[in-house]
This record gives sequence, structure tokens and C-alpha cells, in this order.
Amino acid sequence: MTLQELISLAERGAVRELDVLSLEGSLYILRAYLPQGVRTLQDAHGKTCSWRSTSELRDYFRDSPAVRMLPCTLSQQVVHDEMCGTRSGPVEPLRIAFSLGSG
Repeated sequence: MTLQELISLAERGAVRELDVLSLEGSLYILRAYLPQGVRTLQDAHGKTCSWRSTSELRDYFRDSPAVRMLPCTLSQQVVHDEMCGTRSGPVEPLRIAFSLGSG
């Protein structure tokens, strides 16, 4: 989904929530939860959009109030548990409430 598609869907109330994924290498990507499934934000060429910081991500949506007001979480894998093997079973990502609004 492109930025314009995300804005349009957000303005119509079709986006349930956003998820900012923190990836290895200090990269962040954005996923939108829609009634029909999860979509990742992409540029006009179909490449997944990524940012180097949460500040850069917030700046990207500075002029998109409908998107900035959506419920949002920041998700990060708990790699320590995966590396050390201290837990049995699946390891859930750390999920923290996050705002695309200023700071």
C-alpha cells in the first residue's frame, strides 16, 4: 500500500491500527491492520518503505493527521531470549504503545 492509499483508508476509518516494526540494523517499517488483512507501506515502485529512526518516521507523517491519529504500537523482537534459549515455546515480540504525533 502506498502513502496515498494509507491516507485515504485512514480518512475513511478503514485502518484498525498501525504497527511500527523495529528491525535489526536500526530499520523501521510500517504495517497497517485492515479488516481484510495486514499491509506494509510501500513506495510508488512497490519497495517497502523504511526509516532509520522513529523521529524520521514521525517526520514522514507530519502532514498526514488522519494517519498520525491512528492507534499505533512499536514492535521489537526479544532477541536475547532467542539467542540464550531461556524460554520454551514461541517468543512474542515486545509491543509498546507508540504515537506518530510529535514526541
